[in-house]
Amino acid sequence: MANTMVIKRLLSTSQKLNVTSNVTVIGGGLMGAGIAQVAAQAGQNVTLVDVNSDVLKKSEERITSSLMRVAKKLHKTNSSDVEAYVNRARSRLSTSTDPVEAVKRSDLVIEAIVENLDVKRKLFKDLDVAAPSHTLFASNTSSLSIKDIAQDVKRKDKFGGLHFFNPVPVMKLLEVIKTDETSPETVKAFEEWGKSIGKVTVICKDTLGFIVNRLLVPYMSEAVRMYERGDASFQDIDTAMKLGAGYPMGPFELSDFTGHDTGLYIQQIFHKKFPNDPLFKPIATVKKMVDEGKLGVKSGEGFYKYNK
Repeated sequence: MANTMVIKRLLSTSQKLNVTSNVTVIGGGLMGAGIAQVAAQAGQNVTLVDVNSDVLKKSEERITSSLMRVAKKLHKTNSSDVEAYVNRARSRLSTSTDPVEAVKRSDLVIEAIVENLDVKRKLFKDLDVAAPSHTLFASNTSSLSIKDIAQDVKRKDKFGGLHFFNPVPVMKLLEVIKTDETSPETVKAFEEWGKSIGKVTVICKDTLGFIVNRLLVPYMSEAVRMYERGDASFQDIDTAMKLGAGYPMGPFELSDFTGHDTGLYIQQIFHKKFPNDPLFKPIATVKKMVDEGKLGVKSGEGFYKYNK
């Protein structure tokens, strides 16, 4: 029963924020599909939205495949239970190519589209008009200011960040981001919703990079600088950090996994915000790799080579 209702009623009777089980995820890419999957697994009704129907078709295939892996871990060799698990989760998931229409019955909207401030602002401005007054808005941005994204939205007290990590069905962390205008009730609702889908939540102010990326970007950048200086090979740096610091992946493996185009974009945002801070100066090696199409795992080659 608890899994079918995320939050029945929040503490504040004045605002009367209700977040039930109707979740709309905008963006059918890897992150959006992952968010939709974990919400559906938790018993919530989910609408996955993307303007491209082909993207949605691929997302549904990806979600079904991922659900099968989860079900097999839970139910081992019991094929009927595996099938029932997948079917239950899939029955809660629908798709749409119209974001404005999709949010009209939504209690929580999570945006996971391209990291472009103007595009995100326009989206939320349109959704703000269409969504019910109680609907909470959240962005999955990893590098942009939540306050800047919410600039044209009237419900600023119901706007915050929900930053997931890739791959969403596996990674346990969820960063809950609050602006100066996000109400305590909204923060509480985000926390409870995160817990309802099996995540461990941490709260952070709307600061550049939040917690993880604010620490991770300088770390990964310095690893490349060490390599550029010839201090050590990238393979040895990876080995050192895995065996010496206990990290599951070295910085170069992690960079390949997240994608060098994504990493470069975040570096550029950080550098624009703090142009005089050498920590955030874009790395020439990474820029060259992106220009050559060596984006990491997704392209088949980064610092390492991969079978696509």
